Amino acid sequence: VFAGLLTKVGVYAIIRAHSLLFPAGGLNEVLLVAALLTMLIGVLGAIAQSDIKRLLSFTLVSHIGYMVFGIALSSRLGMSGAIYYVAHHIVVQTTLFLVVGLIERQAGASTLRRLGGLAAASPLLAFVFMVPALNLGGIPPFSGFIGKVALLEAGSQDGSVLAWLLVGGSVVTSLLTLYVVARVWTKAFWRARADAPDGAMADSAPSALLADYSQDVAFDDRGDVGRMPIGMVAPTMGLIAVGLALTVAAGPIFGFSDRAADEVLDRGQYISAVLGTRL
Repeated sequence: VFAGLLTKVGVYAIIRAHSLLFPAGGLNEVLLVAALLTMLIGVLGAIAQSDIKRLLSFTLVSHIGYMVFGIALSSRLGMSGAIYYVAHHIVVQTTLFLVVGLIERQAGASTLRRLGGLAAASPLLAFVFMVPALNLGGIPPFSGFIGKVALLEAGSQDGSVLAWLLVGGSVVTSLLTLYVVARVWTKAFWRARADAPDGAMADSAPSALLADYSQDVAFDDRGDVGRMPIGMVAPTMGLIAVGLALTVAAGPIFGFSDRAADEVLDRGQYISAVLGTRL
């Protein structure tokens, strides 16, 4: 769960290092290439996963690329879009990790080969997965769509070949992210559990032959499987509400991120605040 927040510490470090050490944009091309590779390699890694937790970890890596994209543009709109996307991603990614915990409580597994029928078993669980999943994929009118549009506009305004490559890569990554979450929905929520390749293992005892599923099977043996405690559901619903608030209040939030971008790009303000002097 903390991955949704703590990974943004690295993004903040990139923002500060880039604006302070490379004010003329000398590292922009390197960061743009790194952003493109991060997006594509991360989302392709997510496609290859069968465990939802690992899948979400790869999407987290992939969407860091969007933030680096905005930073590397060294423009007000790019930096503002990156800051907004940081706030969006903290909320949405954390929500999805909490949803995986609810899936494990409801079904006793997080492996797609063993999941199925969750929409029928728990409509509430289907809802709390669908909303942040669509948000992560950038479906309008959610905050993920708003943040991506800002970054795409900043890239198009830059006009360089690398920036346009990032615009295309961002669109491809968003579409592949939608494919990833749709795959989770289809296999874990929509199909019958009996149709899952290893769905019958949900009620099986641990076996040496099931080493790859030992953690899931051990979870199945717990008496609380099939029940989602309010202490887990309430925080998840709260974060969904925050994610929706980022959409409804996108205008005021972008006003804040615009001011933050101005301060970040004006390194003199930061140096003056820290050292008491101004360049």
